[in-house]
Amino acid sequence: MTINFKLRGNNLEVFLFGELDESVAVKTRETLNYLIDTYSFSAMVLDLKGVNFLDSTGMGVVLGRYKKLRRLGRGLFLRNVNAQVDKVFATCGLYDIVEKQY
Repeated sequence: MTINFKLRGNNLEVFLFGELDESVAVKTRETLNYLIDTYSFSAMVLDLKGVNFLDSTGMGVVLGRYKKLRRLGRGLFLRNVNAQVDKVFATCGLYDIVEKQY
């Protein structure tokens, strides 16, 4: 998993590349938490264009960051979700709480 980020206006855009599964969940969670704790922004936008696979552990990483951001009064949005990952999110009902941007 490779993670790049850019502050754009009031948003922190985070670009993820690779598989978001059990093998990278801890490091991804730690990196996202570091970004949340370090930078001032209103909303985090996870750009998942480069994520070609996501399992339940990866789903937990996204959901956990949503909860953390919500406690801080910040938003989380998902962008560029590929078909496989989109199916997982839709099936699990993640889109009921986290908005997908187009």
